[in-house]
Amino acid sequence: MDLSNPPYLPGRNKALDLLKWLAMLSMVLDHLRYVGWSVDFLYVPGRLAFPWFCLAIAANLGRKSALFTAPQVQWRYLGWMLLFAVLAEIPYRLYMRDADTLNVLPTLLLGLLIAQGWRHRLPVTRVMALASLLIAAVFHKYLMFGAFGALLPLALLLVLERPLWLAILPGFVCLAGNAWPQMFAGAAWGDPISIGSMLACLFAPMLGLTLLRRRLYFPVKPMRRWAYAIYPVHFLVLLGVRELVAF
Repeated sequence: MDLSNPPYLPGRNKALDLLKWLAMLSMVLDHLRYVGWSVDFLYVPGRLAFPWFCLAIAANLGRKSALFTAPQVQWRYLGWMLLFAVLAEIPYRLYMRDADTLNVLPTLLLGLLIAQGWRHRLPVTRVMALASLLIAAVFHKYLMFGAFGALLPLALLLVLERPLWLAILPGFVCLAGNAWPQMFAGAAWGDPISIGSMLACLFAPMLGLTLLRRRLYFPVKPMRRWAYAIYPVHFLVLLGVRELVAF
């Protein structure tokens, strides 16, 4: 969830910041389903959140700057992601009572390391990427969106500057990461939520890339490192809302 542009970049990309805000909004809408209201249809826009966070990672890795002449590992940024992956697990477990995977940040962290190994072909980044790929393969059932989710940032990085129609390929990777048996079974008998969810997975990368390729002429609040706190905090807020609804 690359929520801040690295310090070597000369300016903000408003389209990228907007993509991150929309990903956050999609995530919150998805999690509203667990408050206790009958809003299962929010599962469809919720499928946009993860691929858009992955696209933000790919976009930041793929950006070029004259001020950045040699690739290097952003240890501080990786440390922030790891810290919030740990901090988010408790509120995630409190809110998602029946969760059988870790929160989404470990998947995004592994995805970042895998994509970084492809982008910055240094010995250290290659070793980190291979280790991350091995971890994703061995522990896929404990990762939200599994091993395919960890591969999605790399899939998006590979099509970042290619023709837009190729974005359907990471769309299939996204669909594989969301391959819940209930979704495919529901789509087989015509359930609109299941069909809409599959379409959202397939076309989320294309929609996100379309946004990134547009020049925005209105202000967008920059999303910096403080935005990591939104992830654990929103679980606590929704947990409070659920308690009020139940009361």
